[in-house]
Amino acid sequence: MHGHTLDGLGLDIVSGRYSAIGALPPEPVLCQQLGVSRTVIRESVKSLVAKGLLSTGPKVGTRVMPDAHWNWFDPDVVNWQARCGLTPEFLKDLQELRRVVEPAAVRLAAERATPEDIANIEAAYAGMKQAVEEGGDYVTHDLRFHAGLLQASHNRMLVQMSKALNALLRTSFEISTRIQDGTKNSLPLHRAVLNAVIARNPAKAERAVMVLIEGARNDIDQVLTSRRKLPVVSGAATPIKLKTKLAKRPAKTPV
Repeated sequence: MHGHTLDGLGLDIVSGRYSAIGALPPEPVLCQQLGVSRTVIRESVKSLVAKGLLSTGPKVGTRVMPDAHWNWFDPDVVNWQARCGLTPEFLKDLQELRRVVEPAAVRLAAERATPEDIANIEAAYAGMKQAVEEGGDYVTHDLRFHAGLLQASHNRMLVQMSKALNALLRTSFEISTRIQDGTKNSLPLHRAVLNAVIARNPAKAERAVMVLIEGARNDIDQVLTSRRKLPVVSGAATPIKLKTKLAKRPAKTPV
C-alpha cells in the first residue's frame, strides 16, 4: 500500500499536478482520494521528502519543491520523470553526466578488469548483438554492458552509482532503439570500447567511449531537431523488431 501510494504521489508531483498550488492537499483529502490511512500518507510523504520532492515545516504545510532540489540519482525520481515524459533539459543533463563519469570509469576498467568482469561484459555484448541480428531486448543488455564497465572499475563509489546511472541511461538507450539503424550503428562502437578494455589500453578505451557517447548525443539531437514527441519510458524495454521483406512474386508466363 505504501509503495503504491508513494508511486502515485511521486508521479503526480513530477507531472506538475500540484505545481500550481505549490503544496499537497491536506491529509484528509489525500486519504479520501487514494483510499488509504493517514499512516500510509505520512510514510509516503517522508519518503518524498527524502527524495527532495517535498519539504515540510510548521505553518507552511507540505510544499512541492522545484525540480532543482530533486534527487536525480534516485531511481524512483528518474523513473517518474521517464514515465511522465522526457524533456530536452533532462537529456542534456544526462549527456553531460555521461561525459564526466563514463570515460573515467572506462579508464579504470581497462586497468583493473578481472577475467570475470570481461566475461560479464562480453555476455552483455553478445546479447546486444543477438538483439540486433535476430530482434529482441537490446536495451537490457546495453544496460548490463555499461553496468559491467562500472563494476570493472572496482571503485566502490562508481559501482554504487551504477543503479542510479542505469535508470538514467535507459532513457537514452530507449531513444536509440527508436531511431532507424540506431542500435546497429552503435554496436561496433561498443565493441571498440570492449576491445580496448581487453587490451588494457586506458587511453584507447576512453577515446572509444567518448565516440560512443557522442553517437548517443547525435541520436538525441536527431529526435529533438525533428520535433517529434519525446518517448515515454515505462514498463519493459522496447524490443527491436526486424523488418520482414516481402517475397517477390514470380513473373507471369506470357500466354
